[in-house]
Amino acid sequence: MRIGRQPGGDGAHGSSATALADRFTGPGLPSRLLRRVLAYVALTKPRVIELLLVATIPTMLLADRGTIDIRLILATLFGGWMGAASANTLNCVADADIDKVMKRTAKRPLAREAVPTSNAFVFGVVLGVGSFAWLWWQANLLSGLLVVATILFYVFVYTLGLKRRTSQNVVWGGAAGCMPALVGWSAVTGGIGWPAIALFGVIFFWTPPHTWALAMRYKEDYRAAGVPMLPVVATEQTVTRQIVIYTWLTVLTTLALVPATGVIYAAVALVAGAWFLLMAHQLYAGVRRGESVKPLRLFLQSNNYLAVVFCGLAVDSVLGWDTIGSFFS
Repeated sequence: MRIGRQPGGDGAHGSSATALADRFTGPGLPSRLLRRVLAYVALTKPRVIELLLVATIPTMLLADRGTIDIRLILATLFGGWMGAASANTLNCVADADIDKVMKRTAKRPLAREAVPTSNAFVFGVVLGVGSFAWLWWQANLLSGLLVVATILFYVFVYTLGLKRRTSQNVVWGGAAGCMPALVGWSAVTGGIGWPAIALFGVIFFWTPPHTWALAMRYKEDYRAAGVPMLPVVATEQTVTRQIVIYTWLTVLTTLALVPATGVIYAAVALVAGAWFLLMAHQLYAGVRRGESVKPLRLFLQSNNYLAVVFCGLAVDSVLGWDTIGSFFS
């Protein structure tokens, strides 16, 4: 399950686990063991698993509106974490060659040879098998299968298939990052309902503007590694125009969920959506005027936008007030 930073945009500021490991440089056995453990933790990209929490919990709360099943939520989060850690670790294995070239990824464990590649591969596979078994046991078979599908899609379709071949890599590859919505919904209901598909769409359309804003800042890194991210092969005006289009699609998709929610979510989606659209349009307008823009600001604020929308959904679902759709039925 692709979590947190989306395909192409993971680890913009480096891994906190990697940074922590670098502090332990003593010669003693405890220091060596700690560095090794932290290196394996860094393989999972712990800072990029935030989307697991942001997407899974509100989705599960919406699926069981008005009820909180803490045990199932925690069990699903743990299984999802293992799946995300598996996908991220196997991504590190597949991208070890370009991680050595790109400055912002040069400190990843495999790029600096802190962990043998074969060990990282086995670690990733074990995590993947564990996530499937755990979710099948604690939730249901569908949830386990969805996690496996996510891992396979992220590694084979995005990382090995799309990433180095097309500038639209994050558009289709980003589907892996949307899967927490489907996993969370299926864990509660045993199936996939239209609200889960709507939430899948929110993350799907959010991914390109989020990732392209980062890629605008680090486009020389991508160019050096031979990764044809859109900002590498297109003008800034083209990229920011696409960012505006996908931002509109994101906001409209959040509003499509309104019939299944209450007034709190509707208000949050409207206000946060207007704010997100304003930032995207400001970036586009700045590029059109030939100004020096700061795309990284949009990248960082897009995280806040998604968190605000999903937190609004969580609060709305826990309160369980009448849905807007019920007023028209």
